[in-house]
Amino acid sequence: MPAQLIDGNALSRRLRVDLAASARGLAARGVTPALAVVLVGEDPASQVYVRNKVKACEDNGLRSVLEKYEATLSEAALLERIAALNGDPMIHGILVQMPLPPHIDPQRVIAAISTAKDVDGYSTLSAGELMTGAAGFRPCTPAGCMALIASTGINLRGKHAVVIGRSNTVGKPMALLLLQAHATVTICHSASVDMARHTRQADVLVAAVGRRGTVTADMVKPGAVVIDVGINRDDAGQLCGDVDFAGVAEVAAFISPVPGGVGPMTITQLLANTLEAAEHAAGAP
Repeated sequence: MPAQLIDGNALSRRLRVDLAASARGLAARGVTPALAVVLVGEDPASQVYVRNKVKACEDNGLRSVLEKYEATLSEAALLERIAALNGDPMIHGILVQMPLPPHIDPQRVIAAISTAKDVDGYSTLSAGELMTGAAGFRPCTPAGCMALIASTGINLRGKHAVVIGRSNTVGKPMALLLLQAHATVTICHSASVDMARHTRQADVLVAAVGRRGTVTADMVKPGAVVIDVGINRDDAGQLCGDVDFAGVAEVAAFISPVPGGVGPMTITQLLANTLEAAEHAAGAP
């Protein structure tokens, strides 16, 4: 029986109803949640991502402040602008769209963002809070993946989860969130030997490497939940993930599509983090 689709668009719509209500509640108290989005350069994919984030804010009662700069912007000038946004009480979240031009150090930029406004959840402090289980902003894509997994009804306690990818933005925080949900977690990566031996044991499989065709049907345990984080292009130029969707859908119990799976949930979590930052700024516990 073909896998059941985990519809990120539908789940996002449901969750954003509550987020919009929270935004209205804040507005009634005189606080308009605001997200500053900084885009440096003309990367086509980044422009699409930024446009989607800005629209999501506007559609759900948040104010978006889009700042676009030429790729020649100096690192010093970008850091100066971030400092100004940090000090602006009307801005609750700051997102600097990646990737940045080669002459700008992304880690220095991330470190410059106030931890109170780090709604991407990428700072060293946010990573430490995730590692220790303390309250704090969770990276948007892994948190969105967790919501997708939860929507299937699976209880992660005692389940074996395999994450393919070890990036600081997805792979590592994804593994930590799964651990917090009491799953037994394996991380696979480019140096893993016989990756399929690990993935075939996974009750939950998360693919986050950015290479199409990484996960094929013979690598998936029958009845598994498969979350595809990858964003790639096929030979026809169409968006696709890291998972061979057609083949894996014949084996898995649940599978997220690309597009329409993780992407909208990432933006939904960004809205949630921004609202949380606004609540804190308004004095909520």
